[in-house]
Amino acid sequence: MARIAEPSYENLHAAAQLLRKGEVVGMPTETVYGLAGSVFDESALARIFAVKERPTFDPLIVHLGSEVLMSEPLVALAKLELVRLDALNELARGRTGALMRAFWPGPLTVVLPKTSRVPDLATSGLPTVGLRVPRHPVAQALIAAAGVPLAAPSANRFGRISPTTARHVDTELGDRIPLILDGGSCAIGLESTVVTVLEDGHVILLRPGAITRESLEQVTGTPMDVAGKPYAHTLGLSAPGMLESHYAPARRLVLLPTSVSQLDAQTALRLAQDAGPKIGLLLQAGNAGELGRKFGQLTGREVVALSLSREGDVAQAARNLFSSLRSLDESGATLLFAEPCVGQTGLAHAIADRLNRAAAKT
Repeated sequence: MARIAEPSYENLHAAAQLLRKGEVVGMPTETVYGLAGSVFDESALARIFAVKERPTFDPLIVHLGSEVLMSEPLVALAKLELVRLDALNELARGRTGALMRAFWPGPLTVVLPKTSRVPDLATSGLPTVGLRVPRHPVAQALIAAAGVPLAAPSANRFGRISPTTARHVDTELGDRIPLILDGGSCAIGLESTVVTVLEDGHVILLRPGAITRESLEQVTGTPMDVAGKPYAHTLGLSAPGMLESHYAPARRLVLLPTSVSQLDAQTALRLAQDAGPKIGLLLQAGNAGELGRKFGQLTGREVVALSLSREGDVAQAARNLFSSLRSLDESGATLLFAEPCVGQTGLAHAIADRLNRAAAKT
């Protein structure tokens, strides 16, 4: 069983020792908790996939120490033999470097051409690798203690809700890993924004996150495209979180067509017709007690309701998304409902993306 440990010097040293032996450990970051293993150790990478029950076609993100920011980041990555600078033209280098200088350390992953030193298992055989410098001090301390970059996908079983506390990691993987470093609740609560820069200079948003499309465009000075047509064939699954179904609770999640306050009884009854006597409700904003009672009256069911942010604060909503989904999943409800998150900008885009993928589970 996993030991949940405070990030003391002794426990960081113990975690680093495990990593050097090819083991994996739970690691906090500012986004979600990660399952960390040495990126250069193929046995550790295989352990990550096995522990998560993750298919090997889904690439991992590599977490780097902040020392790469002491000089030009791309040059530092080339010296670490992680990135092929010769595969980037001047325009792509300029825009990539600008993004790194603006948002590292922080919740931005940049997908770049990899060297042969990066094992194919880490990148699912792709010629690219996703890299980021986490901002969380415990993640940085562990990377420094281990002395190597760490591959660290979210510390949960594949396709499930990402963990935002050490307890969540223990619930998901506690019987499979030896140690979880407890860094408190994650400050952001959603996985990193993922981007790549193509040879023609186009910046592609592969996965939305806390760093918004608008912020990225301000730095690069150019409009940003979103993964999909016409890039589907070129990019494929070049980053995690691009599968149609992901981040899903064990219970089925249904997205409501509108907010509870605007929902009519006929639609509510139709949606809940196959539900048991108790259902879960995830609200974007507002009073959970009042709106939960209304939904109960509309559906004729007992309702467990949670509001992501009573005041409608989108940052708070993002921070609470996964923990709220997990709480509803554990509430005894047989079917979960969620209000839609409206908006294609900022954090609302990221919340909508996670909810759409969570509801896509068949």
